[in-house]
Formats: sequence, C-alpha cells, structure tokens
Amino acid sequence: MPNEFHDQLITLLPRLRVQALALTRNRAAAEDLVQDAVANALAAQDSFTPGTNFAAWMHRILRNRFISTLRKQRDTTDIEDLPAGAFAVGATHEDRLVLKELGRAVNKLPVDQREALFMVVLQGMSYEDVAAATGCAVGTAKSRVFRARRQLQAWLMGEEKPARTPETTRTDNRLLDESRAEA
Repeated sequence: MPNEFHDQLITLLPRLRVQALALTRNRAAAEDLVQDAVANALAAQDSFTPGTNFAAWMHRILRNRFISTLRKQRDTTDIEDLPAGAFAVGATHEDRLVLKELGRAVNKLPVDQREALFMVVLQGMSYEDVAAATGCAVGTAKSRVFRARRQLQAWLMGEEKPARTPETTRTDNRLLDESRAEA
C-alpha cells in the first residue's frame, strides 16, 4: 500500500499545484501549500481507505491546510488593548472643510440659540432641562433650538437667511403660542 499511496500522490502533484495556485494566487505560497499538504497526507496515510477517491482526499487536505494557514495569519487582538485612535477614521479633506464651515456658522449664531442647541444636541438635555437651566419657558427653549438648526441649515446651503415656508411659519407660530401659554 505505501508504494501505491506514493505513486498516487506523485501522479496528483501537478493538479495539487494548480489548485494551490488558484487558492493562493502566488507561486511561492502555492508551492509551500502543496508541500504542507503532502506532509500532512504522508503523516495521515494510515487513515486513507484504499479504494476511495484519493484525489478528493488530497484536495480536501490541501484546502483545509490553506484555510488553517489563513486563520493563523489573521491578525487577532483584544479590543481593549488597542488605543482609541485605532478605531477612528481620518477625516477626508472635504470633511474637514465642512466641519470648519459648520464651526464658523455655529459661532455666528446668537448666544442664546447656540447655548440651547449645544444643550440639546451635544449634551442630550431635554427641552424642560434647557428651559430650567437658562431660565426661560420650554417653548422658548424649543424655539431657540429650532431657529438655530434652521439658520445653520440655511448658512450651510449658501443662503443668508432661512427660507420662510408655510411649514416653518406654522412651527414658529406654534412655538410662539406655546411660549406665551407657559409665561
């Protein structure tokens, strides 16, 4: 049996090289893969059942060896050991320009609107908490945030003032009515 096993293995080598080259796409890596697969097959030749498909058995060994090699090469790191910068993605030039433009626009907002916007958007405060912190009515806090967002949108779209639409007029009137009712 060992001679028959070796003969079959030698006959199959060219096909194993082709499969290895297809898997690795690198001639040197393919040769290494074939060598490793042949070494595994020789070590496990007692487990091969004569009369079964030798080529399929060898191709399976080659494929499994390729997968094992890929797994060993994969970088694994405990996520807690990585610096926070490893998760950040560098901003593109356009992103930095947009952020600068946004910063300039935010600085142009009236202080009360900027403050209310920061409290709601960045700090996650409720309108009730913003009203309590700034000493104004809840409707006024909502109005400040609404107007700040609308003004920023207008500036970033290249407009000087926010467009007056029936919807924004209704919203302004509703917020105005709410602030009057709370006062």
